[in-house]
Order: sequence, then structure tokens, then C-alpha cells
Amino acid sequence: MAKMNLLQAINNALDIAMTKSDKVYSFGEDTGAFGGVFRATSGLTEKYGRERNFNTPLVEQGILGFANGLASQGSYAIAEIQFGDYIFPAFDQIVNESAKFRYRSGNEFNVGGLTIRTPYGGGIAGGHYHSQSPEAYFAHTPGLKIVMPRNPYMAKGLLLSAIFDKNPVLFMEPKRLYRASVGEVPEEEYTLELGKADIVREGTDITVLAWGAQVEMAEKAADMAAEQGISCEVIDLVSLLPWDIDTVAESVRKTGRLVVTQEAPLTNGFASEVAATIQDECFLYLESPIARVCGLDTPYPLSHEKEYFVDHLKVFEAIKASMTY
Repeated sequence: MAKMNLLQAINNALDIAMTKSDKVYSFGEDTGAFGGVFRATSGLTEKYGRERNFNTPLVEQGILGFANGLASQGSYAIAEIQFGDYIFPAFDQIVNESAKFRYRSGNEFNVGGLTIRTPYGGGIAGGHYHSQSPEAYFAHTPGLKIVMPRNPYMAKGLLLSAIFDKNPVLFMEPKRLYRASVGEVPEEEYTLELGKADIVREGTDITVLAWGAQVEMAEKAADMAAEQGISCEVIDLVSLLPWDIDTVAESVRKTGRLVVTQEAPLTNGFASEVAATIQDECFLYLESPIARVCGLDTPYPLSHEKEYFVDHLKVFEAIKASMTY
């Protein structure tokens, strides 16, 4: 295995996919020879040419319109949206075209070869236009898959699965961890199942659920809880659409308690969907109300990012409150 950070793992996955099929194309704003704002596509233009990895105009709706057309013709289109915050001009193309393409044609046509890569989340002092977590907007849309990796190993295996999946996939990358998260990653091709949660650590007293960069906060909170004799089962949801209800419900039936944490604001976030569903599935097993530890219902603040940020201390306080309810 090789030591890679999350960015290198993503680049490696793109490289493998483009070697595997000459129908794989990667494109976005500055993603050509420059390698993208975070350098995720570095070296791909030099290796595969400008026809396979290239720059687009600064028009997100156009990027996704082009990507839908390319995927509908049987190619594997990997479209990068430079920041998750910039994805909203392309919202119509994603939710009304990408997600509904197969349905509206009665399965005659599809854009299953489409993968949308975008960095999301805070922690880099990016202010309110470079720090949002917009996953819940898209989780309301049948026809899409949504994947959010937590580390380099997961990122590579999940991205390779996403690229060759038969459905359009929104692949959201935690930019706070791009260079901070480093781990051993196989250099050869491998895939990880989409739609399957990952039990990061087993426990008996309470379930702590997170996804993407927030899994790190859940693990740190679980370490603090362990010092007080509280055994936390930490689960990485991995995929938000579809999401692994069975694994989460089985854990909650065992522990009787659930804390869900997300970077996105509280109101109408995906944590709310998890809480409602698990309450339906596990009501008679619950020893305390399901807790949500989320961002604030305010634009992401630059000067107060530390106060806004959903850190391990906030998750730990929710664990203690649930245990003493």
C-alpha cells in the first residue's frame, strides 16, 4: 500500500478510471493543466490529453448540461464543481435532468455514467461562499446517489464505484480533510459498496452517527466518552442516498440511544431525516430522545467559524445529555 492523503487518493482513482476506459472524461473550472483549485486533477491532462481532462467555462449550469449530454451518449462524465457552494446554478440540471433522465424515458435513456465531484464543508476559513454543506438539498431528489467519504481509503474505493455505477452520483469531498487526512491506500483498483454504512467502532451504550468530515468529530467525542465509561458505537453513514437504514436501526436497537451529527444547519438537514426514520423503526427501543448536533441556522460566519463549527466537544455534550436523560 501507499501513503496518500485524500486528494492523492481521488487523483489516483481518476487516473485508474481514465486508464480503464477511454470513455472516461474529467472536466470543470480550471481542472485541465492547472489541476483544479485543489489540484485533484493534477497530471491528468499531461497523461490523457486535453480531449479527456479539460477546462470548462465558468458556468456551472453549462458544465452539468454538457455532462448530462455526454453521459447520455454512453460516456463516463466526471464533472467537477469547484466548491459545493457553487453548485446551485446547476441545481436545475441535476434535479430535473440528471435525476429524472431514466424515469422520463421509461428506461430507454439514462445518464448513469455521470459523476459530480465537489468539495464541501467548513474548517478552512473560507467564509459563507466556500464552507457550506448542501447535501440535504439533493437528498430530497429520487434518481440520484449521494456519497461522502471520510478518508483516503474510502475516497478512492467509493469514487471508483461512483464513476462506473449505473446511476448519476453526487460525490461530495470534505475539503477540510483534503491534505489533513492521510492513510494507507492500495495502489491497484478496488471498489467499495455504495449505500452501505460503515461501523467505525463497536459499542454498547449509545450510537453516534456521522458522515464525511464529521466522522472525525464523532470519533474524538467517543474517545472522550470512553474516559467516562461510556461505550459509543460510531457509524459512518457513507452514502446519504440511498442510506443504510438497516445498519443504523440495528445499532440503535442494541444501544437504545442515538446522536446524529452533521456540519450543515439544523433545520431540514439530513440528520432530521435520520431521526424521523429511526424513531419509526426503533421507537420502543429508545431510552432517550434522538439528538441532532448540527451547524447553526445562519449563514456560515467567517469571523465566528470556531463558534459555528460542529466540533467534538459539542458532540460529547450531546452524548452525556443522552446518557443522563
